[in-house]
Amino acid sequence: MTGTTGSRTPRRLGAAPARSELDPAERYSADELAHVQLERLRRTLRHAYDNVEHYRSRFDEAGLRPEDCKSLDDLARLPFTTKHDLRDNYPFGMFAVPMSQVRRVHASSGTTGRPTVVGYTDDDLDVWSDVVARTIRAAGGRPGDKVHVAYGYGLFTGGLGAHYGAERLGCTVIPASGGMTARQVQIIQDFRPEIIMVTPSYMLTLIDEFERQGIDPRTTSLRTGIFGAEPWTEQMRLEIEERLDIDAVDIYGLSEVMGPGVAGECVETKDGLHVWEDHFYPEVIDPFTGEVLPDGEEGELVFTSLTKQALPIIRYRTRDLARLLPGTARPMRRMTKVTGRSDDMIILRGVNVYPTQIEEIVLRTSGMSPHFQLVLSKHERMDHMTVRVEARPDCPGPRRVSAADELVRAIKDAVGVSADVAVVDPDTLERSVGKLQRIVDTRGR
Repeated sequence: MTGTTGSRTPRRLGAAPARSELDPAERYSADELAHVQLERLRRTLRHAYDNVEHYRSRFDEAGLRPEDCKSLDDLARLPFTTKHDLRDNYPFGMFAVPMSQVRRVHASSGTTGRPTVVGYTDDDLDVWSDVVARTIRAAGGRPGDKVHVAYGYGLFTGGLGAHYGAERLGCTVIPASGGMTARQVQIIQDFRPEIIMVTPSYMLTLIDEFERQGIDPRTTSLRTGIFGAEPWTEQMRLEIEERLDIDAVDIYGLSEVMGPGVAGECVETKDGLHVWEDHFYPEVIDPFTGEVLPDGEEGELVFTSLTKQALPIIRYRTRDLARLLPGTARPMRRMTKVTGRSDDMIILRGVNVYPTQIEEIVLRTSGMSPHFQLVLSKHERMDHMTVRVEARPDCPGPRRVSAADELVRAIKDAVGVSADVAVVDPDTLERSVGKLQRIVDTRGR
């Protein structure tokens, strides 16, 4: 089945784990959690100050010492850490332990500059496995399930992070990695996994491949999909659930903070991602002023690690936009789905545009797939945007023409900007590690 299902209620097939299955931290009261957080925060600040020259100089410049943090609210007085700080201290200048204690390093792709390098001690790797296991269990996974990991392996944290977390939970891991789409479909058919962990955009590519091979995706063994590494909308969730007949849940993380498993969605509610606040303390700030915003207001996510040893991270600006809300299925606060990135915001002729806004419109347009790019250029000194979107395999030529016209009108009505739309053949837009590059900016070329 193709098409979108925007009015459909999300599936709730997965059952909540028994209380006895939860980690002790998942049963904390608010007071117990706050006590643990403050104790761990003070220890982290001292560890960073004593062992990382960057943090020591930044604290001294601000006239602060670790012991000045007497409450969780005092965290807001401390300076931010940015991706530039990690790049300026490339490769290991932000590490707080000797290299003899570092058991693994990961790094970003470095496509926009030097890569950011992160390290893990034995204890860090244990914590990482624990929080990913917690996330998989929250998503509906149980010991004995087979988990098909289609995130990329290597310096990217996705594949290995998911792999060791699934093993920690007691699952059987199928380390498929990314790419070789036809082979992925064969493995799913032959090995019959219950769970898949992959980017949502690549999951849709796999669904298309099932259909191309004449296989109904709804007949597979898959029961749960755990999707992350890129922003995705409720529209995309509904489409994946309808076409694959699974529960689609969200996982969040980033290498600078740990990797996947910083937060995860509970299958029984699907109402946002519970942040594992016993290890990662979240804030939301105004991305322009840096002011801490109250829970419920949208802004930029900031994280402070509470237990990391090799690379403690203090008030790291993620650039991801979301809100913090009270906990529901777990006592820890929830973050909403990431709506976009502050550095992905396009200002087009005075109008703020986010890729997720375009995605919602594309998914409402019959015959169009969720695979699209925003190409920015200059026409006669004016900024211009072309939306390149892949048609579905069964979309005929005349429908592609009318769909392009519909998208032009819908983007103008909903976003307030004029844009061209180019409908292209399936599998035309280049993927990287299962993801699409959403924005191609040619204005400076």
